[in-house]
Amino acid sequence: MISLKDQLYREIVLKAVPKRIVSLVPSQTELLVDLGLENSIVGVTKFCVHPTNLRKQKKIVGGTKQVHYDKIRALKPDIILCNKEENTKEMVEVLTKIAPVHVSDIYTIADTITLMKQYGILFTVEKKATEIVTQLTQVVADFKNEISDVAPVKVAYFIWRNPWMVAGDNTIINHLLSLNKFDNVFGRLLRYPEVDIETLDALYNPDFIFLSSEPYPFKEIHIAELKKVLPNVKIILVDGEYFSWYGTRLLGAFEYFKNLHNQLITLD
Repeated sequence: MISLKDQLYREIVLKAVPKRIVSLVPSQTELLVDLGLENSIVGVTKFCVHPTNLRKQKKIVGGTKQVHYDKIRALKPDIILCNKEENTKEMVEVLTKIAPVHVSDIYTIADTITLMKQYGILFTVEKKATEIVTQLTQVVADFKNEISDVAPVKVAYFIWRNPWMVAGDNTIINHLLSLNKFDNVFGRLLRYPEVDIETLDALYNPDFIFLSSEPYPFKEIHIAELKKVLPNVKIILVDGEYFSWYGTRLLGAFEYFKNLHNQLITLD
């Protein structure tokens, strides 16, 4: 018998270690693989792109906001893994009638570490989970030390176009921006507010605009589009996975962040 509370404090009770897992969150799917649980995964979303071969080997049950419940039911999962932000409350309610559902709730690296530890318990891979937590903790500490003398810069982080939307407070993106000493000019607004690009420079005066590669796939053409409205602001494309995927994707994120800081220096 395994019993714990997920990150929404929902009670999860399992009669045995789950052997058939459906993961509806891309970053959590990658974490499962790195915990050595690839063979236990039976269902994933179409957005579970890491590792690259996984979608060819597992049943695709839909996206993160809409899934095929019949396909999930047919897989006879022992547990279904969700996330408060990426999956809907309505989905979770339906899925709980199929199998026990664990829901994560991630805003910080500390939350990610809690999730890793919970997966360690749920799937009896505590040793591997502890190794990953130790590695992540060290990577973050080293990064903080390396950028200790870096001066903060003001940034706006765009996630969507038409309407233009940015990352605000209470998001993992804002947390990682802060760790980088990137002062989020929309950090006082919650979640993912819509913004008016016509007034962005005058009201917020960012040093840089970051255009994320996901969920909206910003390209060079969008830099040119924004430059017409914001000619004085430096605009660059950034890897959205490193800013929004938690789990083991974070282990490589801080090397990316170091390179990003170097890139900003060349633009300054």
